[in-house]
Amino acid sequence: MNRVTLIALQLLVGVAFLLVWHLLTTVPVVDGKPLFAPFFFSTPLEVLARTWKDFASGEIWRHLGITLLETVLAFAIGAAGGIVVGFAFARRELLAAVFDPYVKAANALPRVVLAPIFALWFGLGIWSKVALGFTLVFFIVFFNVYQGVKEVSPTVLANARMLGMNERQLLRHVYWPAALTWMFSSLHTSVGFALVGAVVGEYLGSAGGLGYKIHEAESVFDVTGVFSGMVILTIFVIVLDTFVTAIENRLLVWRPDTAAKTA
Repeated sequence: MNRVTLIALQLLVGVAFLLVWHLLTTVPVVDGKPLFAPFFFSTPLEVLARTWKDFASGEIWRHLGITLLETVLAFAIGAAGGIVVGFAFARRELLAAVFDPYVKAANALPRVVLAPIFALWFGLGIWSKVALGFTLVFFIVFFNVYQGVKEVSPTVLANARMLGMNERQLLRHVYWPAALTWMFSSLHTSVGFALVGAVVGEYLGSAGGLGYKIHEAESVFDVTGVFSGMVILTIFVIVLDTFVTAIENRLLVWRPDTAAKTA
């Protein structure tokens, strides 16, 4: 299937969803009323109109910038920490064995419970949201990088050592390429979780951001505003994920499937 056909099918699914939503909230079915009351579900036209209005008026840009900054910082710091610690644990078995129960215990903590603690420690500014996003991103990247390094074939390692590679060369030419596929697999998921951390933090306490906008709309029963915020969040995640995919295709160009796409 070529790319144009794939994009067309993806758009068709979105249009079909919007059409069903529109019919369920506008076409009278029972006692002259639609099956889904617009007060509770809004309508796609109202949501799209609100989204367009927010962008055209410039009101949303400040909130979008705040959430973008928090998401990028949480993603960058969490991913960097997960990569470094994942490599360290995978290369040092004693270190991994000693800290294994503590890592699992920290990963098992519900992140939402940490949000008020981070707000107490770092205040209601961006850093409490970055801290929450970091806890979501770090463990996803850490476990994938750790597993990617551990999955390196012993035969490949033995051959590399026979060729005279030292530890630095092994890291660069064997371990790093082996972990890249696992790492980027986790980064695609981490983008969404970094945004979740930022938005949840804003929702619980903030003076700006998309989470703040959604919470503000919910507080006055503005369902259209809530769905509009969700649409903006969806677009936001797609753009960030596309950016990560572009970097992945650049760094993993040696893969047969990627090379075929870029040829």
